[in-house]
Amino acid sequence: MLFPVYWMVNASFQPGVSTADLDWFPIRPGLDGYRAAFSTQGPNLLTSLVVAVGAVLVCLTVATPAAYALSLYRVRGAAAVMFALLLSQMIPGIVIANALYSAYNDLGILNTTVGLILADSALGIPFSILIIQAFMRAIPMSLLEAARVDGAGRLRTFVWIVLPLSRNAMITAALFSFLFAWSDFLFALTLNSNSAARPVTLGIYLFIGGYVADWGSVMATATMASVPAAVLLVAAQKYIAAGATGGAVKA
Repeated sequence: MLFPVYWMVNASFQPGVSTADLDWFPIRPGLDGYRAAFSTQGPNLLTSLVVAVGAVLVCLTVATPAAYALSLYRVRGAAAVMFALLLSQMIPGIVIANALYSAYNDLGILNTTVGLILADSALGIPFSILIIQAFMRAIPMSLLEAARVDGAGRLRTFVWIVLPLSRNAMITAALFSFLFAWSDFLFALTLNSNSAARPVTLGIYLFIGGYVADWGSVMATATMASVPAAVLLVAAQKYIAAGATGGAVKA
């Protein structure tokens, strides 16, 4: 499973060589591919970073209080809401992209970073609610009752008790929201027609057309695009495990 990743990194150090002539090891490694990738894809990497971080902030801002209400309070229609969130995960992305294109055209936010942030958040919010809500349901109600006895309102209980206890679930939701936005290609292709807000996924797609004879530069771009996701996955591994399984057993 890791061999394609190795081959990508290996090819990135052998610029100007076709894929059929690649050595198994970079005997004469060079950084020309990375220089070409950084000079052409640097702005796109920055756009992807802004979009991904913005999508994470929007997802957590909306999903965390929503999960708090759906899991710890008797909200009328909560079961129907959760069922609708599950159904939303089955909607093909192209359907959402086509609908957003018409709406964005009317609102005048095509080819904008804000538009991409909102589009990626549309996918991340339902998933984040499902993850965080499953964890919050395991929080003992006795903690909330004790806070209420001490005079804390719902908002204060949410900020000072529920949020710290839900840290693992929030990190898990944030990481997946980041990965959704960072790896998005469909929305980037549909909602952008120029380079005003072009993420790196679309940049790689267009880069291949211009550098099809130099796969070293293409693979260098792909390697650079893979580094942030790999670093986050390694750094947050223990939080992901705890957040994904935290709601599996009722406390």
